Amino acid sequence: MDLDAVRTFVAAADAGQFQQAAAALSITQQAVSKRIAVLEKDLDVRLFTRTARGARLTIDGQAFLPHARELLRVAERADASVRPGRRALRVDVVNRRIVTAGLLQDFYRMRPEIELDVVTLDADVDGAIAAVEAGTIDATFHLVPARLRLPEAIKAARVIDEPHQLLVGPRHPLADARAVTPGQLAGHRIRMPGLDARGEVAAYYDEFAATFGVTIDVVGPVFGNEALLAEIADSSDLATLVGEGSRYLWPDSYDLRRIPIRDPSPVYPMSVIWRDDNPHPALIELRGYLDARRTDSSGTDTWTPKWKQRAGPTML
Repeated sequence: MDLDAVRTFVAAADAGQFQQAAAALSITQQAVSKRIAVLEKDLDVRLFTRTARGARLTIDGQAFLPHARELLRVAERADASVRPGRRALRVDVVNRRIVTAGLLQDFYRMRPEIELDVVTLDADVDGAIAAVEAGTIDATFHLVPARLRLPEAIKAARVIDEPHQLLVGPRHPLADARAVTPGQLAGHRIRMPGLDARGEVAAYYDEFAATFGVTIDVVGPVFGNEALLAEIADSSDLATLVGEGSRYLWPDSYDLRRIPIRDPSPVYPMSVIWRDDNPHPALIELRGYLDARRTDSSGTDTWTPKWKQRAGPTML
C-alpha cells in the first residue's frame, strides 16, 4: 500500500477539502485527487463523496480512517527504529556486574534523554568485533591484544584500566590484610569456575597465574555468583578475584572482604570498540564521556600482560 496515498487520505479526511489537504502536504490539488484515486482503486471502494462544501467520507472511508492512522504511526515507529539518533544506542557491556555496566549506567544518569539498549553478548573479542562490524551492536568493551588486526572500519580506544581485588571470607588467612601483593597469592586457592578457556580473558589470567605462581581453579560446574560467594564466606582457604568496579551483593552475615592487590597492581585494560562510520550521535556522546572518565594506570606500579592491548586512537 502506498503510504503517501494513505497520508494524503488522512490529510483530506482531517481537512474536509482536497484543496486544504494539498496546502498542508505542499502538493497540488490534482496530486491529492490522483493519490486518493489510486488508493480507492487498490482498496476497490470509494473513500470520499464530493459535496459542494468539499469532500465527505463514505462509510468505507470512515471504516478505513482509524486503520490508516495506525499505518502511519507504525511507519513512523519503523523509521525511528533504524534512523541514527532516533533509535536506541545498542551497547554490549559484556557482563552486567562489571565496571563497563557501571560506566554505562553513570553515562545514562548524566544523559537520561539518550535511549540505550544494553546487551551482553556471549563472545570473545573476535566475536564482539564481528558483531560491531555487522551492525548488530553499536559498541562493545573488550581487551584488544596488540597482535589483533582490526578490520578497516573498526576503531578501538583504551578507556579502562581496572585493578583487581582479592575477595575472601572472614576465616581466610588474608582476611585482615589491608592489601596483598600478587606474590602473596601463591599457594592460595583462587576459585574462578566458568572462566572461559578461550579468548583474551583466558589468555590474561593464564599469563597472570604463570607470572606470579598463582593457582586459578576453574574446574567444576558453575552454580552462579551467589553460590560462589556463599562458598567463599564459609571457607577458610577459598578466594576469588574481582574487578575493583565489579558489583556484587551478599548478606551482611557473610562478612566478605575485598582486599586491594598492589606492588604491582594487576589491571585489566579494556577498550571501547566501534565502527568509525557509525553516525549515531549518541555514540559520539558516549565516546566523549568515556574519554573524560578514562582511567590510565600506565604511570603507576601496575602489571598487564606482555601482549597488552594497543593504546588505541584518540576518542574524538
